[in-house]
Amino acid sequence: MGTVVQSEEMVSPATDGATATAVTGALVVGGDHPGLGIVRSLGRHGIPVVVVDDQPCISRFSRYATRVVTVEDILDERKTVDAVLEVGHRFNLRNWVLIPTRDETVAAFSRHRSELVDFFRVTTGEWDSIEWAWDKAKTYQLAETLGIPCPKTFVPKDASELPSLYPRLPLAIKPAVKENFFYATGAKAWRADTPEQLNELYAKAAKQIRAEEILIQEIIPGNGLQQYSWCAFARNGLPHSTLSARRMRQHPREFGRAATYVETIDAPDIDDYSERFIKALNYHGLVEIEYKRDPRDGQYKLLDVNARAWGFHALGRAAGVDFAWLLYADRMGLPIEPARAKPGVGWLRLLTDIPTAASDLTHGYLTWGEYFRSLRATGIESVFSWSDPLPSLIDTAMVPWAVLKKYPQLFKRKS
Repeated sequence: MGTVVQSEEMVSPATDGATATAVTGALVVGGDHPGLGIVRSLGRHGIPVVVVDDQPCISRFSRYATRVVTVEDILDERKTVDAVLEVGHRFNLRNWVLIPTRDETVAAFSRHRSELVDFFRVTTGEWDSIEWAWDKAKTYQLAETLGIPCPKTFVPKDASELPSLYPRLPLAIKPAVKENFFYATGAKAWRADTPEQLNELYAKAAKQIRAEEILIQEIIPGNGLQQYSWCAFARNGLPHSTLSARRMRQHPREFGRAATYVETIDAPDIDDYSERFIKALNYHGLVEIEYKRDPRDGQYKLLDVNARAWGFHALGRAAGVDFAWLLYADRMGLPIEPARAKPGVGWLRLLTDIPTAASDLTHGYLTWGEYFRSLRATGIESVFSWSDPLPSLIDTAMVPWAVLKKYPQLFKRKS
């Protein structure tokens, strides 16, 4: 296994008063805020947690992280598998629970599951189940078979078929498999309002991904206020514990790359669709299924399926469903009781919500009353915690570095 561990840091574990014991821990791959939520959840249960990442991550500074290891690469599939196996052998993590936080890691662990299960307790399912979430073309195909509404989606063989779609504009151009596209463009989807834009954006997408991975999809009107998530820990195709939520704010507004404020709700209309989907896959583990309510016909239409811990999964703990603990306990064979999240509890990503809310206030999409109501409803912030404040301080301090990395052209000297 050729991936070299570059650095590692030991952090003193803390368990909110629990006595540290030699218990089986968890290896979390990805240490940004979704990974931090897992670290805190398990750490508060007295579970040792080792984090693996290939970038500076805020989990390194959490009092609940037992060890943080920096490796060469967790984007490349083979290197990721080699890295976690090497870390596992190096630090004697046999039989630890392996938890991914990113889609590309889910795919790597699922496709190489037979190799990983000899050493870890793997939380990622078999590829014949996971691929239906990984590839959106397959997601929509299965949804149609199950009678679950989806946006109208087209897969042109090449650019010559685009003129037939002109009458349907505006349209979204998006990838069937988002990873290559997202890391190259930083976008979840592009909007085309004119034939010229559709041709231009299709050609641009074709430079990044194969033609058969380019999806052209109708745009459902509305923003994050029309976007809903059904989140669950599922066992053998049945929901065990669930949470439904609404994206109150996101950026960008139309094709939200990330939520900035989310709130739990009761949404029985999406329960049936979601239960049908996971039953068809005999799905086991954590899953988030995203929908958008179409104001034209009132239907909830399936957009995406995430076969992993999603960005705001920590909201579950504040609303009565500790998803990270459920996942860990399931792999350990521990007893767990079903739960349903209570409505009206908010999750906030303050650093990104400040500019998002400011823009929404400026353009009339949000009132000051609605904004302050959301702050009062917030039950958890994505990074800040009174019992574990250092990650939030580091997260704020890293903002200039993140901006420099994303927009290097802003800091170039003009000649």
